[in-house]
Amino acid sequence: MEAFVTTLLLTAIVQTGDRSQLLCAALAMRFDRPVQIVAAVLLASVAGAALAALGGVIVGDWISRDALALFYAMSLVLAGVGMLAWRRRVDLLDGWRIGPLLTTLLGVLILQLGDKGQFIIAATAARSHDALWPMLGGAAGTALGLLPAVIWQEDLARWPLRALRIGAGAAITLIGIVLALSAFGMV
Repeated sequence: MEAFVTTLLLTAIVQTGDRSQLLCAALAMRFDRPVQIVAAVLLASVAGAALAALGGVIVGDWISRDALALFYAMSLVLAGVGMLAWRRRVDLLDGWRIGPLLTTLLGVLILQLGDKGQFIIAATAARSHDALWPMLGGAAGTALGLLPAVIWQEDLARWPLRALRIGAGAAITLIGIVLALSAFGMV
């Protein structure tokens, strides 16, 4: 259950102001089909989390306990730094003419693959040697982080996303550093 809760919270937080969240808001405004957009976000979240959790369990069987602790710590450090770093502009997929469901599903899934949330899910699955709970937590957290963009669309711009992103990024980076030092036996 710890794997579920931590993955849910962390993946929801790292979506704050992320390119996936901005893409969801743009697609919700463009298509004005919230049910299809929400369905696509849920499907993309589950698919991405399942791939990450499966990869994490496979990797978890190959490396030692200390390396797993470092892998988890580094996933947090990199997620936090990723929240603090400059981001490229979001491609709004204007040229995609495959409808709201497929455009959102593929667009979000492509942005999520290899993203910071995926590494958190994989590291949690590797550490816990369980794919189910990190996958469920990661899928729920990703959806929880992206759905406000679908609901509030342009009103999302009024939120202090940059301040939230910087604060959360700094906190996650600091937690990751402490965990990394602990993995090296320095704390």
